[in-house]
Amino acid sequence: MARRYFSAILILVPLSLAACHRQGNDSEAPAGDAANATQIDCALHGSAEFDSHCTVERTVSGDGLLLVVHHPDGGFRRLLVTTDGRGVITADGAEQAVVTVADPGKIDVAVEQDRYRLPATVKGQALPQR
Repeated sequence: MARRYFSAILILVPLSLAACHRQGNDSEAPAGDAANATQIDCALHGSAEFDSHCTVERTVSGDGLLLVVHHPDGGFRRLLVTTDGRGVITADGAEQAVVTVADPGKIDVAVEQDRYRLPATVKGQALPQR
């Protein structure tokens, strides 16, 4: 299935979810609120299959809405929700987030070999019916 890149037209819902990764002891993930954690689908370490074994926490920082995705192995990724149409960017590190539209109401965010499926609103697409 071909995926089209819409990084210039993404607008995320304020409570949407995204992610960032850090391994090792050089940095720690921000302390989060377990009540604010939500389970999301992710495909880690180059896996082709998505599974719902990651959690994401939302916090507001001076830069905006920060999303921290926790991996089951203790790793994590941090993403910053943007308001300029890009969707999300990595909050730290040199890796860039690549955002693609997965389905109506969902985006895939890839950083290196990790991918996360997040709820989102894409400009020009109707929201899915519940």
